[in-house]
Amino acid sequence: MKKAINWKFTIVLLLIGFMIAVQYNTMEHPKERDTRDIWAIRQELAEEKKIHSELLTEIRDLDRTISSYRTLSESSTGQALRDTVDKLHKKAGTTDISGPGFTIEVRPSVESIAYGIPITSISSDLLTRFVNEVNRFKGIHMEIDGKRLTMMSSIRVINGVTTVNGLNVSTPPFTIKIISPTMSDSEKLYNYLLASSIHDDFYLDNLVLEINQPEKDVTVRGYPDKFKNVYLKELPKGE
Repeated sequence: MKKAINWKFTIVLLLIGFMIAVQYNTMEHPKERDTRDIWAIRQELAEEKKIHSELLTEIRDLDRTISSYRTLSESSTGQALRDTVDKLHKKAGTTDISGPGFTIEVRPSVESIAYGIPITSISSDLLTRFVNEVNRFKGIHMEIDGKRLTMMSSIRVINGVTTVNGLNVSTPPFTIKIISPTMSDSEKLYNYLLASSIHDDFYLDNLVLEINQPEKDVTVRGYPDKFKNVYLKELPKGE
């Protein structure tokens, strides 16, 4: 009889000990909680919706292109393909383009001139940050000191000098040109850059940004070199 009572007592103690251990482990290692406020979550949701909208727009454009190919006669197919190639060249940045936009003058600060502080080439980190600020807006075409910025462009330091596409960026002053899809987009980007903290970063490097008012007709140059075709191959005629 006493053995049975001892076994029951032992089992109860084991159960109590197991429950205490589980509770202690839960208190020591709680599940991670999302501590962001509602506005941070709403902002992330808005960004995801924007990306979703852009993807839908691209899909609709591709669907329209496919539909146009299907409805064209054989004599018109060649022209349609040429139009598509021209559109891709424009999107890749290999052609000159004009549209609504504005220019920015990168100049030495007044204080650096007054105190005779020597101005060197703009740092690659600062120029990259500026490009990232502008690229918050979609459909942007940019030219930095006469050098077209594309998806294949690189900003790096070569022999102590900042370069774009392997070409030296002039010691300030130099000009940056930006084109947006519409005049309204240019005005939004213009106002955004006016209020951006990027001005403080330039000022720390003894530089200032003089942002000119948006204009209806700004021209940026095309990327001068041809892109190398690595993956696509032309099929023989008749295949």
